[in-house]
Amino acid sequence: MILTQEHSYQVGIPLNILRQLSQIDQLLIHQQIELLEALTGFETCNKYEIKNSLGQRIYFAAEDTDCCTRNCCGPSRPFTMRILDNMGREVITLERPLRCTSCCFPCCLQEIEIQAPPGVPVGYVTQTWHPCLPKFTLQNERREDVLRLTGPCIVCSCCADVDFEIKSLDDKYVVGKISKQWTGLVRELFTDVDNFGIQFPLDLDVKMKAVMLGACFLIDFMFFEMTRSEQRAGVW
Repeated sequence: MILTQEHSYQVGIPLNILRQLSQIDQLLIHQQIELLEALTGFETCNKYEIKNSLGQRIYFAAEDTDCCTRNCCGPSRPFTMRILDNMGREVITLERPLRCTSCCFPCCLQEIEIQAPPGVPVGYVTQTWHPCLPKFTLQNERREDVLRLTGPCIVCSCCADVDFEIKSLDDKYVVGKISKQWTGLVRELFTDVDNFGIQFPLDLDVKMKAVMLGACFLIDFMFFEMTRSEQRAGVW
């Protein structure tokens, strides 16, 4: 069988992901400050640098939405997040559909699909209804439950990180966590720019590491992209 250049590219992408993610047990996600948004409040596309524990950039993530969607739907907006490697190739795509945002309605809850390479699903993050806590299930490409993700009832914390624990399906073992990191009083009050850290076992399946990355972006939009008054309320 002769592979075309396009097919060769698609086959090679998972190997790139494997090389990057298989050798690390921590990711740092730093959202970039958008001056137009900070000065005017006009919602712009979010951009993030994704780094390893040494602070070296391994990926760059850019939101792909139109102006109307961003400013009419706010943090509840559906989006496509394109994650590029250092050569500018899109290696992971995140697709978030428009879903219900209230914990009072147990139907049509939040979800995000993780594709690697683009167009090939490798996992999903689905919200699990709970009246008090933010809960999610991390699934593989066959939509089989693999891990659970649970956050605190109050997702706003002053001068401290906010941790979402990643646990086994029986909730007995903590295998990792996603932390929204405190970035300082000025930045927290006057921007919606956030920093996150993801910790997971070194030998975890690289597909699930990519799913955890998708979960981090879903958490950011659900809980930390809100207005300052909503953030101060901070109750799930």
